[in-house]
Amino acid sequence: MSATARTGAGTGVGANGGTRGGPGRPGSATAALVAAVLGFFVITVDVSGVNVALPAMRGQLGGSMSGLQWVVDSYTLMFAALMLSAGALSDAVGARRAYGWGLGVFTLASLACGAAPTLGALTAARVVQGSAAAVMVPASLALIRQAFPDPAARARGIALWTVGGAVAIAAGPVLGGLLTTEWSWRAVFCLNAPAGLAGFLFLLRAARSPRRAAAFDLPGQLTAVLALAALTFAVIEGGRDGLTGAVLAATGVAVASGAAFVAVEARRRTPMLPLELFRQRGVTVPVVAGFSVNAAFYGVVFVLSLFFQEQRGQSALSAGLMFVPMAAVTVNFNYLSPRAVSRYGPRAVVVTGLLTGVLACTGLLAVHTGTPAWATALLMIPLGVGGSLAMPALTSLILDSVAADRAGTAAALLNTSRQTGGALSIAVFGALLAGGFARGMRESMLLAACLLAITALGAAVLLPRRPGRG
Repeated sequence: MSATARTGAGTGVGANGGTRGGPGRPGSATAALVAAVLGFFVITVDVSGVNVALPAMRGQLGGSMSGLQWVVDSYTLMFAALMLSAGALSDAVGARRAYGWGLGVFTLASLACGAAPTLGALTAARVVQGSAAAVMVPASLALIRQAFPDPAARARGIALWTVGGAVAIAAGPVLGGLLTTEWSWRAVFCLNAPAGLAGFLFLLRAARSPRRAAAFDLPGQLTAVLALAALTFAVIEGGRDGLTGAVLAATGVAVASGAAFVAVEARRRTPMLPLELFRQRGVTVPVVAGFSVNAAFYGVVFVLSLFFQEQRGQSALSAGLMFVPMAAVTVNFNYLSPRAVSRYGPRAVVVTGLLTGVLACTGLLAVHTGTPAWATALLMIPLGVGGSLAMPALTSLILDSVAADRAGTAAALLNTSRQTGGALSIAVFGALLAGGFARGMRESMLLAACLLAITALGAAVLLPRRPGRG
């Protein structure tokens, strides 16, 4: 089966933004873009808002640090593990329909999270949320690809898509903190309902997407889920209990499943992850850099959300407001990144973003309970600048480095790597905090800084100055 049959992202696009798989209508391209942005908004706000609400969840539902880690990682784990297969689903039913299904399930799962009576029930609902998010992201990028055939217009569309996530990062902590302080942490999940409804209304105006024959890679999907779940379990539970028999067994399962995944994908005629993609530097470098950026960003946000409330005694609203300066610049630099790439090339923008993240994590090493709030907020700003510079450039680079019929697979691969980075960093940083908060916080910041610095060095050496299909 051809690559086109697997991704669905190389669909032809008419002048008005409608695909050849369905009738185009005036404004359909704009409607598709707005729907995609709203979906990415709810996916991202669910992370940024939930982090601030974690202490309140533990206060009402009970549980340990590992329980809080699972509330976050059960979402990101399924998000990462299912995203590659979600491209095949998008092909089989059409990007618009797949996106609609994902958005509907995500919204309903959000309401289930808000009604969860126990930490276990909340974690289970988060699994469903993450699974739905995995369907939404590649389908949303496929919608943008279909709606905007011109590379410059598509780059602007992707920039707006990332801005939607940046706005969610900005709004999530504040709204999450406000709702948690004034009502309950349960209200945080209800933020997704109005955005989800609005996304549906715009999606109805978007042009139809064609359906294509698509093969579902069940062995690859099962080994991927098992490898990521076992690795996450080993890190989280190992940080709490040490090297127990269960932790060692989980580590062995993770290694064996990872090796089985590579073997399966190398032998299948229609793998969900064609391994030959990694021969292209324009694919490999964005995948590694995306992992590092998300690992540093979401790991640091997780640590600081707990630090502000559990170590400094701030309210959820006050903790949320601490993220506002960082999030505000994130919105602006997400939009400026494509312009910087056009002028300076992707390598300069990506390396600058990564090194700015190193500066942020290094500065945060000095933060302690007596550090003034304004100083802490200022030290967080470079973290937002670095990520918002790098990610739009990385997204455009990987899409421009592959043929159109593999764009969906490439986008799913990048976002799988990003979510895996976020899940593992929360598992690792949470394990470090379990050994003592102050020491664990310093070790987490140092680890994030080292990861970004190594990635920046690799990107400087390997990343092409201009994207191309290699």
